[in-house]
Amino acid sequence: MTLEQFTTDEGQMARQYEYDECSVLAVDFGVDETDAAVDVVDDTVIVVVDSADRRSADRSGGSPPDDGVQYEIDLPDGVDDAHTFMKNGVLTVEMEGDL
Repeated sequence: MTLEQFTTDEGQMARQYEYDECSVLAVDFGVDETDAAVDVVDDTVIVVVDSADRRSADRSGGSPPDDGVQYEIDLPDGVDDAHTFMKNGVLTVEMEGDL
């Protein structure tokens, strides 16, 4: 899914910043969704966000809580290298290449 499709379909706030040597993409997943893992596979950023139900569930018995939600965002054409990190519910992707 492209960034435009992601923000339209999922309602997330996203910004892209252009600098001389890189481009930075920032996506706000909200303060409630800070429990997330992020990785880059080929030309796709994959984010898995644990739901609040999953984090607070009593795991001592019964059925396990629902899995987290996975998002996949395609990187723009021309990206040679991308670095990702998540802090306070905000995903940051630093991209280098011929954008």
